[in-house]
Amino acid sequence: MADIEPYESALGAIPGAHPYPRTSRYHDAEIGVHRLPDGTEVRYAKRRLLPPLDAQETQEHVVGAGERADLLAQRYFGDSGQWWRIADANPAVDPRELTDEAGQVIDIPEPGGHRRV
Repeated sequence: MADIEPYESALGAIPGAHPYPRTSRYHDAEIGVHRLPDGTEVRYAKRRLLPPLDAQETQEHVVGAGERADLLAQRYFGDSGQWWRIADANPAVDPRELTDEAGQVIDIPEPGGHRRV
């Protein structure tokens, strides 16, 4: 993870620090703690519930042959790691479904436009 700023990589050593970097889809997710019978605590990201986007917050994109969500994120957001914003804006369980068929229309959220909940 070369893109993580030094202070963010140090957060892992701080008890209770958020385990995901600011650019992650899970950064704002609530962190739960499950206690195993032996007392071990297991931290996990709680489920993210996303509000629907209105048409003003997205633009349509017609998928071309060979396109991928990460390549679209690079084109639209300047960061291939932000592919999850496109996945969150579309009803697909697997991000590969977004671009597996040339000609299908998908929504691209405005940069910074999809609210994390």
